[in-house]
Amino acid sequence: MEKEEQYFSQKVFDLTEKVAIVTGGASGLGSYYTKALLSSGASVLVVSYDDKGVREMASFASEFTGKIEFLQLDITKKDAAITVANEVIKRFGKVDILINNAGIQIRNDWQVFKDADWEKVINLNLNAVYYLSHEIAKVMSKENGGKIINIGSMQSFRAGKYIFPYTASKHGVIGLTKSYADALAPLNIQVNAIAPGYIDTPMTKSLQEDKERNTEILSHIPAGHWADPSELMGAIIFLSSSASNYITGITLPVDGGYLLR
Repeated sequence: MEKEEQYFSQKVFDLTEKVAIVTGGASGLGSYYTKALLSSGASVLVVSYDDKGVREMASFASEFTGKIEFLQLDITKKDAAITVANEVIKRFGKVDILINNAGIQIRNDWQVFKDADWEKVINLNLNAVYYLSHEIAKVMSKENGGKIINIGSMQSFRAGKYIFPYTASKHGVIGLTKSYADALAPLNIQVNAIAPGYIDTPMTKSLQEDKERNTEILSHIPAGHWADPSELMGAIIFLSSSASNYITGITLPVDGGYLLR
């Protein structure tokens, strides 16, 4: 019998009735991932270290059909991943999407870089990604599939002479993405990453205002401008939706072509 031809539908991007977890999802770039998910119909559990941005995010979510819940938790603590897994089931009954967004960067010269700062960055940027992916994959494996999206960086591909643990962690995130993608593909769990380029946020204002550094950065971006945070939203929804069901193990740069140069 001849196989029936499948036609494309915009419905593949619809996340209605899907449940997502976003670490660090109430502020910074994470808030844009949360907003994109809510706008596409998903419900979201936002896991945050503190309450920054929570009130604003709750107000935004009230305009959409999906629910939002907040869990204040340090995800570097022992058994934090188990707590997140238990809470998402308790509050929503399932989980379809995990976005490992929470992260930190600490800068210093190599001669004086502190061991404590190395451990702080690695614990949040890499170890927490491993443990949370591990626990949520257990849940997804019982639910016939899911999506795990990790957040890399331009430093997933390049050096950073003042940000040793950050660079190491973001290289490691890409390795974890590939390893989990390979291991979980038979369970219909797709694991991918995005690597944001230079984004126009309050945290990068000092860099943009440094004329020499800003000129250097822009000379490497064929698109010719720093990205607006909203330009990350499409990539997150694509990798969260059934449109990407046959894509796993990739890292998608959202960088205006920065890595081309």
